[in-house]
Order: sequence, then C-alpha cells, then structure tokens
Amino acid sequence: MTNVHRRVFDHRTIGGAEAWTVWTLAALLVVWQFSILTGYGIVSPQIQATAGLSVAEVGLAASIYTWAFALCQFFSGSLLDRFGSRPLMTVAVALVTCGAFLYSATSSMGTLILAQLVLAAGASFGFVGAGYLGRHWFGPARFGLMFGLVQSLASLGSAVAQPSLSSALEHMSWQHLLVGFGAFGVLLTALFAVFVRNPADSVPSASGTAPLLTHILRDLGRCLANRQVPLAALVSGVSFGTMLAMGGLWGPRLMEARGEGAEAAAWLNAAAWLGLAAGSPLLTLLSERLRARKPPIAAGVLLQAVAVLGVIYLPAGSGGLSLVFMLAMGLCAGALMLGFTVAGESVPHSLVGTASAVVNGVCFLIGGLFTALPGRLLGDSPGLADFQGALWIIPALLLVGFVAALLLKESHPRGT
Repeated sequence: MTNVHRRVFDHRTIGGAEAWTVWTLAALLVVWQFSILTGYGIVSPQIQATAGLSVAEVGLAASIYTWAFALCQFFSGSLLDRFGSRPLMTVAVALVTCGAFLYSATSSMGTLILAQLVLAAGASFGFVGAGYLGRHWFGPARFGLMFGLVQSLASLGSAVAQPSLSSALEHMSWQHLLVGFGAFGVLLTALFAVFVRNPADSVPSASGTAPLLTHILRDLGRCLANRQVPLAALVSGVSFGTMLAMGGLWGPRLMEARGEGAEAAAWLNAAAWLGLAAGSPLLTLLSERLRARKPPIAAGVLLQAVAVLGVIYLPAGSGGLSLVFMLAMGLCAGALMLGFTVAGESVPHSLVGTASAVVNGVCFLIGGLFTALPGRLLGDSPGLADFQGALWIIPALLLVGFVAALLLKESHPRGT
C-alpha cells in the first residue's frame, strides 16, 4: 500500500475532511431509511391491495416494526460501543437495503412482517450510529451539535418525503419505487464499506471471555443506574412522542375536525417538522452559548406544552394561529436532542453509544404510547370536542417531562 493510500485510509484527523465524509454518510443513512419508513404510509394502500391484506393487518405490520425497532435499539448502541462502527454500520445499511427489496416483493403478510423485522434490525443502528460517529469523529464538544444536525436533516426529509413520494407514485408502481430505494441502498452499503471507520483514538471495548449478551446487559445496567440517563430519556421521549403524535397522526386529524381541510392539515404537519429541523441545532447552539444544558431543555419542553395546548384548544377558523403553534411545537421539540447530549456527557466515553440507544429506544416506546393513548379515549365518530377531550393527555405528559428536566444535573463540561 502506498504512503498516499495509507494517509487517505489511516483515519486519524478528528473534525477533518474524512470526519465530514463519515458524518455525511451517516446522516444520509438516517434520511434514506426515514424516507423508506415514511413511504410505508404512502404505499400501504397499494401493498394492502396487492397482497390481499386487511387494514388491521397493515396496521399490525407497522406496530411490529415499532416494537422490533425499540427492542433492537437497546442492543445496537452497546454493540457499537463494543465493536465500533466497522463492520456494524455497513451491515446495518445492508439490512435496511434487504428490507427495502423485501418490501418491493411483498405478496403476503409473512413477507411484509419479514420486511419490517429486517428493516427494524438495520434501522436501529441508523440514528444512534450517526450520533456515535459524530461523537468519535468530532469530539465531545461538538457531539450535541452534530447530533442535532442529523435530526434537522431527518426532519426536513420528513417534511418533504410524503409529497415527493406521492408524486413519484403517479409515474411508477410502488414496487419500482421501493426497488429504487433498495438500489440506492446497494450504493450506500458500498460507500459505508469503503469509507466508514472509527478514528484512531476510538478503540472498541470488546474484550474478555464473558458472553456478548452479558456485556450488553452490563452496559445497559450501568447506563440505567446513572439517574441522568433515564431522566434524559424521559425528557426526550415525551418531546419526541409529542412530535410523532401531533406531527404525524393526531395533529392533522384535529385540524380536519376543526374544518381546516386535508391540504391545510398537511401544511400544518409539514410546519411542525420544519420547526423541529430548525429547533434541533438552534437549541444545541443556545445550550453552548449559555454553557448549560438544563435551562434550555427544561424551557423547551415547557414551551412545547404551551404550543400543544394552543394547537388543541384553538377555536375553529384559526388556521393562521394553528400554523404558528405547530411551527412553535416543532421548534421547541429541538430540546429532545439535548436529552441525547446530557446522556452522552453523563457516562464514560465507552458507553456513549449505549446511552444514546437507551434514549432513542425510550423515545420510540413513548412515541408509540402517545400515538395510541388518545385513540383509546375517542369515540367512533369523534368531533372537535372529542379530540380536545382526548388530546389533553399530551401536554399533561409534557409537564411530567418538564419536572424530569428540572431534576437533571447540569452536564455541560464548562457549566458544571
């Protein structure tokens, strides 16, 4: 191997050109896999018709993904801490790619469930892997900012994915669309195999003869025993759960019940995700400016609760104010990224991946809870008053998150 080739692949410079290459690939993975997941909502009617499935079966398949993802998430971070990003991140991209191809070949409930499980296994490394790589390639001081930028890109992807995919389906079949996602995944897998490594000062901690499961459970136990990690996970979870519930399912349904119309509801939904795209890096930058984590994360969750109350209890015909409140809800939800930062700063360097995985896993568990609970409180033909009577639980749980934020200890390296 030539000296030039060694310099290119020696992986030594923290924050240099190679660091940006690795981070860009990791961010691209998150946006790509999120687009596939978003696409499920778009193509599910066609999958249902092609495979002869019921609406309940399509919904069950989506639930299987959520719970499989949450379960895998608690292991993915520890595996990254133990073995590093190579070859785990490449394998993760390959799994998501296989999941996309399985989606395109769906002809029965069995194939659809298999696609969901394979996708969940690979996707569980995506967001946490991006945080892991950002932490090791850019150092502790820029961990929160780089993680926030990943969330920002994912949120932008969410804001544009649905209309883009709907437009694409006017020109091609759903099978061809998903094959296209899979083909891109083949290219991304190759790029990860070539470029994604750990920097020189990041040494995976796999050692000893104890079973791998014992190591993973020990790492999870060490993180959960640190009160900062479960508190940060709770704060991020209620903030993210609000985004999933209001920015995904219940926000648009509430707007339609208020008489806004489906198109207006879609714009309001996009406003929430655009707000999160801006809020994720902005609240991190504010935290750095203040040299403190606790005040911005607590204020973000509290203001998010105020914004959600505005969204829920505005009277009919408040389209402009609804847009403002939805945008504010997403902007304040940027506080959820500070939960990852607090967790990462509160554990040893060797447990950053595990701590991030705990927070992300809790986010999805609470997200599923936030999405399901209002439906249990609604009747068969709900009107505006019914939605308002059911959705109060979301700002109430945000207040629980606010209390958890107040219980956090300051973790900023220069603010402690």
